[in-house]
Amino acid sequence: MKILVVNGPNLNLLGIREPAIYGTTRYEELVELIRTEGEKLGIETVFFQSNHEGAIIDRIQASYFDGTNGIIINPAGYTTTSVSILDALKSVGIPAVEVHISNIYEREAFRHHSLIKLGCIASVVGHGIPGYLEALHILRDHLS
Repeated sequence: MKILVVNGPNLNLLGIREPAIYGTTRYEELVELIRTEGEKLGIETVFFQSNHEGAIIDRIQASYFDGTNGIIINPAGYTTTSVSILDALKSVGIPAVEVHISNIYEREAFRHHSLIKLGCIASVVGHGIPGYLEALHILRDHLS
């Protein structure tokens, strides 16, 4: 089983960016945590982070052709605005789980509506870094 983990804008600055909201775990530590859990579950994990909407869309489209079985996506700032990322998820038809480190429903009102969740089988919101591991388990169970 192969899972693509997509992280959107500013997530490369985890551990630096607003630690009161996102914690002190660095992006590299997040990747290693997910990779280790994936190995325990017998899942190959592939990682992609970009601050650019088009690059995220290109990577999601490429997943259709590279044997990806599931997608974990934290669209970050594109959550509420990117019809194009939503369309890419719907186009490839690969089961996806949306993840948000913070609870977007307890933050500013503009963050409360996710377009991306419309292309996902589940959303994990406000569970911090462990939310990515929860998403990994959701996909494993869904695909098994």
